[in-house]
Amino acid sequence: MVTEITRGVKVSVLTEFMFEHSKPENFHYVFAYHITIENHSEYAVQLLRRHWFIFDSNGTRGEVEGEGVIGLQPILEQGGVHQYSSGCNLRTPIGKMEGTYLMERMSDGHQFMVAIPAFVMIAPYILN
Repeated sequence: MVTEITRGVKVSVLTEFMFEHSKPENFHYVFAYHITIENHSEYAVQLLRRHWFIFDSNGTRGEVEGEGVIGLQPILEQGGVHQYSSGCNLRTPIGKMEGTYLMERMSDGHQFMVAIPAFVMIAPYILN
């Protein structure tokens, strides 16, 4: 698990290779990632947008940007936690993702970026 804290908002990521959905013979590797966002700041915050950079080991770079996460724009009260899972398809058995969330303080509308720590996705059999 990797973790990063920005302005009191902690983002942790755990990855998982999805054997049952991957087809290595077709260069199709599926990974799940599980995100935990914890608000350790003194303000309630809302997650408005996400911006991801996705890299595989053959040099391909993807970018995804949009509102919220999995259709939600969660509000995290002080001490609140939001968890969600999503997935990523790669053409190689090794890749990396990183990005940012755009957050807004509920008290005054101040917007700020929160780092999503870089995390690697590796098919377990690659390490043998």
